[in-house]
Amino acid sequence: MRSGTSGRLPHIMEAFLISTSIVALAEIGDKTQLLSLVLAAKFRKPWPIVGGIFAATVVNHALAGAVGNWITTVLGPDVLRWILGISFILMAGWMLIPDKLDEDEAEKSNGRWGVFGTTLILFFLAEMGDKTQLATVGLAAKYPLSYYWVVAGTTLGMMLANAPVVWFGEKITQKLPIKTIHRVCAVVFLVLGIAALLTKV
Repeated sequence: MRSGTSGRLPHIMEAFLISTSIVALAEIGDKTQLLSLVLAAKFRKPWPIVGGIFAATVVNHALAGAVGNWITTVLGPDVLRWILGISFILMAGWMLIPDKLDEDEAEKSNGRWGVFGTTLILFFLAEMGDKTQLATVGLAAKYPLSYYWVVAGTTLGMMLANAPVVWFGEKITQKLPIKTIHRVCAVVFLVLGIAALLTKV
């Protein structure tokens, strides 16, 4: 039993660390990070905003991870390998396209549900179909035995990218080389895509 657990440890750590780093990089300059900036400027209450971001991310990425796990049960290994490979390569291209926050989306932050509730709802909706959510689906499909670690990693990545923005606002975003970060993330997605195509799942 111990040898089996120790054998899985590198796989678990790989799933966790790759999930954390990819999502943290992908989130820089993303529309959900811009939403964090808008909410911080509007409410000036960092703790409930960060709490709302965390809760929305856990729920959203848990669902995304479940979809990724489910995909592995209905697709054969070869089909899954091609879908994962092509998806990661497409994500690499998507990373090079700048994100903008929908003004209507930002205007919905009217505080009707309080700071925490407003953040949770807006962040959850903004994350639907976003780069980081789709990355979570792909990562959960790539690491089907490490579902919880993938979700934990992607959630940590989101918090690493968004929590500092809530507290320090534009000061931190202006100092980040966003284009360079996106290029690095694109390269990571490209490598994952090529590796998926060349390696049996």
